[in-house]
Amino acid sequence: MILPIIGYGNNVLKSKAVSINTDYPNLKVIIHNMWETMYNANGVGLAAPQIGISIRLFIVDASPFSKDKDLSEEEISILKDFKKVFINPEIIQETGKRWDFKEGCLSIPGVREDVLRKEKIIIDYFDEKFEKQTLTLNGLAARIVQHEYDHIEGKLFTDRLSSLKKKLLKGKLNDVSKGKINTDYKIFYSKKKNK
Repeated sequence: MILPIIGYGNNVLKSKAVSINTDYPNLKVIIHNMWETMYNANGVGLAAPQIGISIRLFIVDASPFSKDKDLSEEEISILKDFKKVFINPEIIQETGKRWDFKEGCLSIPGVREDVLRKEKIIIDYFDEKFEKQTLTLNGLAARIVQHEYDHIEGKLFTDRLSSLKKKLLKGKLNDVSKGKINTDYKIFYSKKKNK
């Protein structure tokens, strides 16, 4: 089932999500609905808080980036098959140079900005079968995971911008929170009026 994505300004996007166990109700259905919702919105990642469920769960499918001709053959090969479910993930290490890349977010339609992130991560998580996994990721794969991981930590990519950039975006962000934008997918806007 395609669900509405929670828009900027809703408190669930600013709350640290909670860990779950194998008994979490309807987990398979939630994951299935997240895939449908993400693909419907042409996203490459979606975190459970973005559908209003504050649990430590996100999904990624980086295959759309594998069509980017500016990437190395190695990176294209990795991204083409990078489709995963992350349950109770913990980034245990971030290393390498900080590099910027223009990020967007399904919860903040119409806003894209350069965000600095470290180039390499090591992450522990459980897959959809609740089997423990550890991954080392570089480049765009690491960035996508870092972006989604931020969601379960109660952070948005806009939180990583300079105070000047945030001031410049304030009007756009207020418009998003009030639903004054158009999207090709269902989105739930906060009723909260930002100052």
